[in-house]
Formats: sequence, C-alpha cells, structure tokens
Amino acid sequence: MQELLRTMKNIELFRGLNDSQLERIAAISRREDYNEGDVILKQDAEGDTMYIIAQGQVEISVQVKGTSRLAIYLGEGQVFGEVALLDYGHRSATVTADEDNTVVYSVARDSFENLCMSDHLLGYLVMRNLALDLSFKLRHRNTDLADEV
Repeated sequence: MQELLRTMKNIELFRGLNDSQLERIAAISRREDYNEGDVILKQDAEGDTMYIIAQGQVEISVQVKGTSRLAIYLGEGQVFGEVALLDYGHRSATVTADEDNTVVYSVARDSFENLCMSDHLLGYLVMRNLALDLSFKLRHRNTDLADEV
C-alpha cells in the first residue's frame, strides 16, 4: 500500500487530497500484475474501472478501420480508464502491458462512488481534477484540429 500512496501523491488526479483521503482510495484499490503483452483492457469492453500505474509501462492502442494504431505509452504515476468513473460507456482503446512486472492498481467505479458519497470533499476534488484534465485534452484536441484546416 505504501508503493501506491507514494505514487498517488504525484498524480494530478489526486491533487488537493490529504493523506487520509489518499489512504481511503488506496484501501479500495486492487493490485494487478502484468507481463509484457498482457492485455489489461480491450477497446469496446464495458468500462467500470480506473487504473493507476505504479510500476512499468503500458501501451494504449486504438482500432481504426480494422487496423490497430499506437496512441501513446504511459508509465509510473499515470492513470488510464479514468473516464469510467464518470460514465457507463465502452472503452475507447486497448491497453497492453509493455514491460514485464508492470503493476497497476484498479479502482472500481462502484467502490469509488461509495467513497465519494461518504466523503464529499474527496469526490469533489477528484471530479474537479478529472474535469480539468478532460478540459485540457479537449482544448488541445481542438487546437490540433484547427491546425489541420
């Protein structure tokens, strides 16, 4: 659990949370270990879990017209699947471990929602940080599209 707490303290999604709140999120997290090539989640599957990368690296790829395209690599201290905390949509990409001994911690939406109901400030801070991150990504994407025109 100490490994996860150290990692979480440096993640923007958890900015503003105190040690007690971070410990409560860690308590509902489940450690998962993967080796290179292991699929963590598949595009189009139902999304109900967010992941925190504690060790190693993952590859995010997207199927476009039947062809898999690399989107990005993520490593220690980054998260993926966080939109699953907001909606009941399907996964927008496939995530595969890119290194042996990749360690992620999963946070199920139902457990997270229950935690937010018991600690409204925790819920507000995480959702605010998630909204700020999504806003940044949307603005960045819009800028990229404007540059293409």
